Amino acid sequence: MAAGPCDGAGLMARSWGLGSWALGDLLGTLFERRAAADVTASGKPLTTLCWALLSGQGEVSGMKCAAEVLMRYRQANTEEKAAFFRFLADDMDLDPAAVIAAAQAYADKADAGTMAALLDVAEPPRQELLRRLNQAPRGTADLVAMRVDLMEAIKAQPDLARVDLDFQHLFASWFNRGFLVLRRIGWESPANILEKIIAYEAVHEIHSWDDLRRRLEPPDRRCFAFFHPSMPDDPLIFVEVALTHGIPGAIGPLLAEDRHALTPSNVNTAVFYSISNCQAGLRGISFGNSLIKQVVDVLGREEPGLKTFVTLSPIPGLCRWMDTQRDAAQPLPDTAADAEALRRVAACYLLQAKASDGQPLDPVARFHLGNGAELHEIHAAADLSSKGQKQSHGAMVNYLYDPANVERNHEAFASKKTIAAARSVKALAVAAKDQK
Repeated sequence: MAAGPCDGAGLMARSWGLGSWALGDLLGTLFERRAAADVTASGKPLTTLCWALLSGQGEVSGMKCAAEVLMRYRQANTEEKAAFFRFLADDMDLDPAAVIAAAQAYADKADAGTMAALLDVAEPPRQELLRRLNQAPRGTADLVAMRVDLMEAIKAQPDLARVDLDFQHLFASWFNRGFLVLRRIGWESPANILEKIIAYEAVHEIHSWDDLRRRLEPPDRRCFAFFHPSMPDDPLIFVEVALTHGIPGAIGPLLAEDRHALTPSNVNTAVFYSISNCQAGLRGISFGNSLIKQVVDVLGREEPGLKTFVTLSPIPGLCRWMDTQRDAAQPLPDTAADAEALRRVAACYLLQAKASDGQPLDPVARFHLGNGAELHEIHAAADLSSKGQKQSHGAMVNYLYDPANVERNHEAFASKKTIAAARSVKALAVAAKDQK
């Protein structure tokens, strides 16, 4: 592997985050880490500490108690963590009788007092516990990591899913778009951030520091990420962008080692070729829609020559769906030998294959179409990697984000599940049907 971004003279600047990285983030992170290191164990049972945290009033004592609870949780083994989740589910659950009584009181007399009483008992105590845990240094990050453990525990104890509803409810508020910060990731960004970009890349693996550099440093490349103020060292989601002349039909040329960078005067298209969610504990909390829309806005202002905004996206469910069709004795052409046949089958899959809720079966299609994009073009032999061959026999797709039509497409998809698609893609699906 080639030398990393912290070699030589770049070490100081990148480690201290000079440039676009705010000094306030650095100082806040240092103070949080120092506070976290000062936690001392009281020796009390974890459940006792939780009840004490709920009953305490003082902010300072509450912060110390919250920090100890989170420290003790981090030190727990798998069985102890499962027991903690069982405690949250059973001992800190709703009191159904109290909820029914409060609801009846509100039904009898709907005023501020009965409403306040109903809201008080309608929220399980564990939700307030999570809020108070969040006041500890790096509490937000600890709770995001805790949810990863919870999702694993749910596999063995499905009824713990009701605890996860509280995590989802709170995270939806804490990670509201208004709290997120968009930052451009560049080769000069802090080394710990760059390492995480390599680790979190989920679409097209980053093989080396040189590979990362090719994606960040040239003038025709961009990378943007959302951060949360409570997690300034950890991106939530990031998107990699290639500025090109025309819409590309293959990923290889975009990532090639020997490609020649384009100057801003020669680009007219922004290609979102990789979007990676970074935090497993935030599954179900959507950032991608806001990220793409804000990046489109930023790029449009930075590079007025950009006229087209598209993705070059994988089709991860295509091969799996084709296998189900063969199992159901549905005739399919030999797509391995016929590129046009593969494009036709892919069009059928993207336009017609549905999940039980009526949404597109393909998760990437579901995401982009739900954001208001148009299914613009399908390409064969677009991803020659082993992953691309396994997922879709190498097929990829462009989703077009036309600012003039995004809202209309989104509304049609949300209300009627109507898929916006170019005529050429619709024609491919018709041709596939006629071929049968």
